[in-house]
Amino acid sequence: MNFTILLIVLLFSDLILAQDVGNANETEISIEIQSCNPDMCGLLREFGAMTEKLRAVETRLKDSETQILELKNKESTKVIFSAATGGGLNNIGPFNTDTTLIYRTVISNIGNAYSPSTGIFVAPVAGVYYFTIFYHASGENYAHLLLYKNNNVTVWTNDHKSSFDTADNGGNAVFLQLQRGDQVFVRMAANTTVWGTDYDTTFSGFLVTQM
Repeated sequence: MNFTILLIVLLFSDLILAQDVGNANETEISIEIQSCNPDMCGLLREFGAMTEKLRAVETRLKDSETQILELKNKESTKVIFSAATGGGLNNIGPFNTDTTLIYRTVISNIGNAYSPSTGIFVAPVAGVYYFTIFYHASGENYAHLLLYKNNNVTVWTNDHKSSFDTADNGGNAVFLQLQRGDQVFVRMAANTTVWGTDYDTTFSGFLVTQM
């Protein structure tokens, strides 16, 4: 009886501790079942079934760990920025051609996806983003800002010049689905102006959800 218990313990230990020898274990169990007495055969079959269940549980645990890591990575990706034209200038422009507007005064830049030297936001991950543009301009000049996704205009905001209107404000907003590396930026249309300070003309955005 003690010999039988010892044999069972050894077989069970081999099944639990062995790595990369699953097929060999199954062969050993098959041989033992063919040459064992009825009681031992039943025990061996139970241990074999138990081993398969343990392998299935291990596989599910690994899959769960992978899913948890993916969720953590998504949660840890935070992209938020806001910047103003800055420079202390009353007017930026007019220029002869459409010109990328550089927002040099960074208010926030979590994730460092916005560049204050180029005025361009580059999506670090695929997802849906929300962008806003606002401006202040003198009423005697034409104001027109266009928000681009790569080479395509998505939205714009503008106001016609007026002899009786001394100042204008405008803005627009949009949700954009971006792939990693997509660029978003603002261009000022030719022959237009906006007010350039740390407070009036701004460009902002953030990641709503990663995809």
